[in-house]
Amino acid sequence: MHSEIAVLPGDGIGPEVTAAAIKVLRKVADRHGHDLVFNEYDIGGIAIDRHGEPLPAATLAGCQRADAVLLGAVGGPKWSDPNAKVRPEQGLLALRKGLGLFANLRPVRPHPAALNASPIKPHLLTGVDILVVRELTGGIYFGDKTRDADSASDLCRYTVEEIERVVRSSFRLARQRRGFVASVDKANVLETSRLWRDVTSRIAREEFPDVRLEHVLVDSMAMHLLSKPREFDVIVTENMFGDILTDEASMLAGSLGLLPSASLGDGKRGLYEPIHGSAPDIAGKGIANPYATILSCAMLLRHSLGWEDEAACIERAVDAALNAQAFTNDLAPGGRGISTTAAAEAVIAQLEEHCYVADLRD
Repeated sequence: MHSEIAVLPGDGIGPEVTAAAIKVLRKVADRHGHDLVFNEYDIGGIAIDRHGEPLPAATLAGCQRADAVLLGAVGGPKWSDPNAKVRPEQGLLALRKGLGLFANLRPVRPHPAALNASPIKPHLLTGVDILVVRELTGGIYFGDKTRDADSASDLCRYTVEEIERVVRSSFRLARQRRGFVASVDKANVLETSRLWRDVTSRIAREEFPDVRLEHVLVDSMAMHLLSKPREFDVIVTENMFGDILTDEASMLAGSLGLLPSASLGDGKRGLYEPIHGSAPDIAGKGIANPYATILSCAMLLRHSLGWEDEAACIERAVDAALNAQAFTNDLAPGGRGISTTAAAEAVIAQLEEHCYVADLRD
């Protein structure tokens, strides 16, 4: 019985980091006796060039058949005109909708070996372990939009059901961690945030009395993430706030190249991708950091395939590679690091040297 992974390399450095991550996935699968099948499809700018649309029907159909989806990145200067009717990012939004993915999980756990790469003081980062859960399919990104010569508008709309499902997901995850959820809103100004706060409070009271809940205004959270990040466990918020806060939180880890993400729905199928963009300035140079994509593969194994041991093995191998100073340019002092391929090989070496010996002892 094989498991099928739909691979969407996308644009810029996307093909490079996904190729590196697939090498690690193949090694893990082989060592544990699993059969993984990889099928590649177009998305984003390259799909516009080849098919005239950012999410071809064949891509969506392939993703809907697969057990999980691995995505590289979309976008680039060639397609960057915000007034263009067809843009790469539309493919990603449509894919999330088409797969019914409503919760984006972004873990932030600064690695001790990379603390000096962060602009935040190292003493604030020790022990930070945050999971941000961002609602993906509602809010201002998907609301009705208008524009005329004198004005423009974007409707921010949320339903009770949309809030309930992502909030429940965050509370379930908190139960597996430290039992604390911080819900972020702007309830002092926005009606959607007042609904968000009311629904979250009810869910906490009626269904998760064992999990501590705190409501935090989004502007306060923007400060707290940098001044006292160790205090937070699970953070749940709406679409646009989550988009902004997760990019801010990435600075805690020192590099976007270290942070994975998973987008999940009600079933096991999920979309897994690094949080960084397509980085067109370094595309094709073989120097992109693949660790975030590799760690996204660990999340894929855990959440979609249910392979917890294999997922933990990848995470331990990445930790070991970083401990061994296997740094790409974004992490290395002076920006003189190893190549994308060398970073993947460093992880594979650690898989062989550490994880499987430990697994056999277990």
